[in-house]
Amino acid sequence: MRDFKGRTAFVTGGASGIGLGLARAFLGLGMNVMLADIEAASLDRALVELGSHGDAVRGLVVDVADRQALEQAAAAAIAAFGRVHVLCNNAGVAVGGPQEKIAPADWNWILGVNLMGVVHGIQAFLPHIKAHGEGGHIVNTASMAGLHSAPMLGPYCASKFAVVALSEGLAGELTGSGVGVSVLCPGWVRTRIDQSGRNRPQGAAEASPAADTTMSRVFAELIQAGMDPAQVAECVLDAIRNDDLYIVTHPDMRGLVEERFRRIQAAFDRSAAREAAGRVPAAR
Repeated sequence: MRDFKGRTAFVTGGASGIGLGLARAFLGLGMNVMLADIEAASLDRALVELGSHGDAVRGLVVDVADRQALEQAAAAAIAAFGRVHVLCNNAGVAVGGPQEKIAPADWNWILGVNLMGVVHGIQAFLPHIKAHGEGGHIVNTASMAGLHSAPMLGPYCASKFAVVALSEGLAGELTGSGVGVSVLCPGWVRTRIDQSGRNRPQGAAEASPAADTTMSRVFAELIQAGMDPAQVAECVLDAIRNDDLYIVTHPDMRGLVEERFRRIQAAFDRSAAREAAGRVPAAR
């Protein structure tokens, strides 16, 4: 997809961070943008900031974990702009701590937003994008944590690995359809994901114990020193133009992924050695 002007993007988690960076970039190319975010106050601020774009930008308060709410938001976006061409499933949350101490309610919350929010977005918009026949692109925000797992971030990494796998499969399903798929795997970016608890669902039966303060401080410092969301947005635009499946923003993190691949390849080597030694039957 190379023609952006006059087309429409729907961006979840659009009121701040990467989502707002994407909105600015799309508007700068002459697109219409519908922002979706769970935080009404942040959404209002974003709409004021982007007010110079007039009716080309609008906003909706949406919890992406709520399938029906996202379906209604899709209908509203289509009613407002006629057609949606770019879907950015970007909303995300995180909780840190040892896996045995993460509360079930937080597992459900993180998977509900980070994984099922992507599923809901795809199912709400993909039939429409296919039907209008003008082509389009789906961008699913995963993380470097979707390519390399880290201690103390079990639910987050699990959800982001799932988004990578989902995106790979979807890209195969859509080959030749005119609808592209990219999975965004950024490193540290200046967002507020370390403050995700502000959006923990009300009435949750339980919450995980507070993460270690040292770990929380380190994460906050890394995020504060991270990449500007505008730079991430430029990477996304390039990927849409080139129909790239993977979007990596931090080349200095290559070694983390290579180490994971090395260990996987070593396991295959050990398996081959066992088979050669006759210690296991050959695969059929």
